[in-house]
Amino acid sequence: MKFKKLGDTDLEVSLICLGTMTWGEQNTQEEGFEQMEYAVEKGINFFDTAELYAIPPKEKTYGKTEEIIGNWFQAKKNREKIILASKIAGPGLKWIRGGGEQFSEKNLEEALNESLRRLKTDYIDLYQLHWPERKANYFGGFGYVHNENEKKWNNFSNILKVLKKFIDQGKIRYIGISNETPWGFSKFLQIAQKENLPKIVSVQNPYSLVNRTYEIGMSEISIREKTGLLAYSPLAVGYLTGKYRNKQIPKNSRLDLHYDNYHRYHNTRTYDAIDEYYKISKKYKISLAKLSLAFVNSRDFVTSNIIGATKMEQLKENIDSINVSLDQQIIDEINLVHQNNPNPSP
Repeated sequence: MKFKKLGDTDLEVSLICLGTMTWGEQNTQEEGFEQMEYAVEKGINFFDTAELYAIPPKEKTYGKTEEIIGNWFQAKKNREKIILASKIAGPGLKWIRGGGEQFSEKNLEEALNESLRRLKTDYIDLYQLHWPERKANYFGGFGYVHNENEKKWNNFSNILKVLKKFIDQGKIRYIGISNETPWGFSKFLQIAQKENLPKIVSVQNPYSLVNRTYEIGMSEISIREKTGLLAYSPLAVGYLTGKYRNKQIPKNSRLDLHYDNYHRYHNTRTYDAIDEYYKISKKYKISLAKLSLAFVNSRDFVTSNIIGATKMEQLKENIDSINVSLDQQIIDEINLVHQNNPNPSP
């Protein structure tokens, strides 16, 4: 396994991070335990979860993934060996603290304490804001339209002050953001420096061969500010394994179960791009999944690549991408596909 510094902290996280969002929905607790044990055996020391999980979001599965991880910590007595990341949900889901603004001191404290309880731990290494309270482009949105009368949202300074309190209490070690924009990213950094508040150490945004938008306005900030990307959806919810080529939808796959949740991928340009990447993978005798993950692993602004799987054979293949190196010729061919068909699934 390879490791990178988490921001400018003293923590070294595995370049492959174990994603967990299907545990409690598509995966049982027993299967989650098996995945965690295999991941640790292969050198992974970094797990990512969220209060929202399992996915897709539902009231009856809210918090289930954290509970599974907590039960594993309790059974294995190995909490100190894992760098654990979790997230507080943003607004919009009525069963989560009424669905309104979430980043007030009261709601942040309630969310954190409940996550700690479910995870059966007294600290979280990386606590992240899952998506912004304010209106912004995330989850496939684009064409930002400003609304002067948008609902009140908690300002960056107040959020950072509350998170500092949690750090001082020992409940969290570091903080991160997720599904953020260049403006939000920059504001968090600017205000932390100006007011001597905790600096964010990571950004968890989507990044894959079919969505390289992070490179446009975020990657330079990540490198210069030592606040790297935790890349999620590096396989584009399975599209970049090739299993949905020719518009096939295998039974019990994520698209079969939750097709309407992934609208950003349902377009001709995405299918065309994946066909071209598939040709490259065949040419160089690398599976499309490993090619896709190895590309993400190779980016200098990426701190860790969050992989997820519902089957053990998928997990093994995904983790094994750490052993795949792409030479410049392959990178050039990938970039040519991207140049001709950029970001079909933003």
